[in-house]
Amino acid sequence: MIIIKYIEISLIIFISTIIGILYSKKYVNRVKDLEEIKKGLYIFKSKIEFTYEPIPEVFKDLKKDLNSNIGNIFLTSSNNMNKYDASLSWEKALEEEKAHTSFEKRDIDIILGLSKMLGCTDLEGQINNIDLVCSLLDNQIDEAIILKKKNEKLYKTLGLSMGLAIAIILI
Repeated sequence: MIIIKYIEISLIIFISTIIGILYSKKYVNRVKDLEEIKKGLYIFKSKIEFTYEPIPEVFKDLKKDLNSNIGNIFLTSSNNMNKYDASLSWEKALEEEKAHTSFEKRDIDIILGLSKMLGCTDLEGQINNIDLVCSLLDNQIDEAIILKKKNEKLYKTLGLSMGLAIAIILI
């Protein structure tokens, strides 16, 4: 009987630690997603600036260069451009794919800023818009890194501590 109790206590500690680790991943993934979308925007900027490829083709190519969550935003936007203009396609793609990312509302609002001029202005206007969005993303990345440093260890430790506290109560 005592062995079963120790197994249960070990299981509680293990599960609460895993929950803490999973919750802390939100902060790690946000930094990765922000850096990845910024990388995608820089590649997009370079391709439209130097190759003059159409936006749907560039977005399809970006799927190969980016991780699946962020690449899907560009691919979905490219596919939506068959039905909608570039601006609305970008908005719809973000709406559809945001559940698969770790973006916060502020991040989404900044990324949506790209849609205001996407496909509506000349090349120089689009490049300036991409630069603006990237500079705003830099601020979000800095904030996300600070939150990650602060909260990642906190939630991991909190998960273990809660498991130990429950184990002590059960003993």
